[in-house]
Amino acid sequence: MFHILVVEDDANTRKLMEAVLRQNGYEPISARDGIEALEVLDRKHVDLIVLDIMMPRMDGYEFTETLRSSGNDLPILMVTAREKPVDKRRGFLIGTDDYMVKPVDEEEMVLRIAALLRRAKVVNEHKLTVGSTTLDYDSLTVTVPEGVLELPRKEFLLLFKLLSYSNKIFTRRQLMDEIWDMDSDTDERTVDVHINRLRDHFRGNEDFDIVTVRGLGYKAVKRA
Repeated sequence: MFHILVVEDDANTRKLMEAVLRQNGYEPISARDGIEALEVLDRKHVDLIVLDIMMPRMDGYEFTETLRSSGNDLPILMVTAREKPVDKRRGFLIGTDDYMVKPVDEEEMVLRIAALLRRAKVVNEHKLTVGSTTLDYDSLTVTVPEGVLELPRKEFLLLFKLLSYSNKIFTRRQLMDEIWDMDSDTDERTVDVHINRLRDHFRGNEDFDIVTVRGLGYKAVKRA
C-alpha cells in the first residue's frame, strides 16, 4: 500500500482528502503545515506528498525548497487556491511535480497521484526489474539468470522496498513500520536478520548490492 502525506492546514479539506485516498486504496498520513510534515518524514515512510501552499509556520513553497535542497526527490502534488500563472511557475521552478487548483476534482487528483507514482518508478503492475533481476510482487518470486527464487513474504517485501528506491537510505525503524507493523513487538534487529538472509540469497548478484549505512540503516545500490 502506498503512503500519501497530506499537508493541509484546513481540517475539513484534510479529512476529505484522507477519505478519498483511503477509498482508492492509499494509506493517508496527515500534517498541518510544512514543519509538521518534515517531522512526519523523519518518522514514517512516504511515497508521495499532496501539498497545500498557504499554511502557517512553513508554507508549501518553503517546504518544497527545504525538501529538494536536502536531495529528497519524493513526488509532490501541489493543491492550492492560488491559480495565477506566476504561482504555478514558482511551484514548478522550486521542484513540485504537478499542480492542481482548488476546488479539485477528486477523480482527477487520484489519477494524477497514480501517474506521479508511476513516474517515480514505484511499479504499479507489481513488477520491478533491475538489470537481469525481476521481482514479481504477486508471486513473491525473484527471477535471475540462474532461475526463479521464491522468498518468504517479509524478505521479499524488504527487497522490493529497497530496490524500488535505490540509493535511498531507510532506517531500521522505517522498515519495521512499513513491512512488519507499527504496533509490532518485533525487535529492530529482526531487520538485520532479514537483510543477512537476502545477502546470502543474492551473493554474487551482478545487478545490485544491499549496503549498510553505519548509524542509519540500509540502502540498495544498483550496479552499473
